[in-house]
Amino acid sequence: MTPRFATDIITFYHPDFWGLDSADAVRDRALTHPVAFWERVMDALAESGVTGIELTFAPGDIGSALRAFGSPSAFRHELAARGLSVVSAFIAGSDAPDWRDDGSLPTIVADAERRAAFLAEAGAGLLVTGLPMRRTFGTRPPFFVDAAYMNRMADVAHAVGEAVARHGVRLALHTESNSTLWYERDIDLFMALTDPQYVWLCPDSCHIALGGGDPVAVARRHAPRIALAHWKDAVGPLDEHLTIDETVYARQQPYMTELGKGVVDWRGWAAAMSRTPGADTVLIELDMAPDPVAALRAGTAVAQASLASPA
Repeated sequence: MTPRFATDIITFYHPDFWGLDSADAVRDRALTHPVAFWERVMDALAESGVTGIELTFAPGDIGSALRAFGSPSAFRHELAARGLSVVSAFIAGSDAPDWRDDGSLPTIVADAERRAAFLAEAGAGLLVTGLPMRRTFGTRPPFFVDAAYMNRMADVAHAVGEAVARHGVRLALHTESNSTLWYERDIDLFMALTDPQYVWLCPDSCHIALGGGDPVAVARRHAPRIALAHWKDAVGPLDEHLTIDETVYARQQPYMTELGKGVVDWRGWAAAMSRTPGADTVLIELDMAPDPVAALRAGTAVAQASLASPA
């Protein structure tokens, strides 16, 4: 089976790609000219040969697609005219409900249902999210990712997974760096506590490696529940406890690198991915590439070589 290649919309957020001087300027331009934003993204995707896209936080979010085209079906039509499609949407950004808030479950479920309804009409079947972030190591009082915490997260995931399933959409949890679903132990514990019919996994090879884990081992253990994976490389494990605040994502960036230039065993990863329910899609993740077309072509070449000669 030849998989389709996809990427996260964040690939297109670099100011250089837009001839602008900041990420804020990119967001402002997309807000005021949503059609032009999406047309440029779609043209670049078509040029790169990558045909799928994962939506996430602004400017490439569900709201932006609706402002540009009016409806999920119209967005789907515009993509299809260029041979493109939506693969998934990632719940992220300041508008995402916090799973830690007691009493907020109705809001969390309603938000997920709204996104799932969009995805179903847009022709996609995956809603991806992460668990809440850890707190900075040494913070008082301490916060422990223990069995009680994971049981609460499992309860929320079950409620969300059941709700979006009624729209024909699957919920997949992403292994984000410095989150409570980061270390191999976190992943194993959470997956053991959740029902495989309602909760799926979206492992990220880079983030697992940043936590000192083995992405291939994780993929092999949880292969039957992997609905999608993020193919991304890392230079090695994080060697420090980062301050977990709004800047943590930027401070993780130096530990990330292009596919094939880091520590991820791509042949092993490709072999493990070939045995998953998500084997039909390879999502190349490249955060804010100055030249998205070239970066996607290079990443796709590494993935294709790994798939052609897996471990």
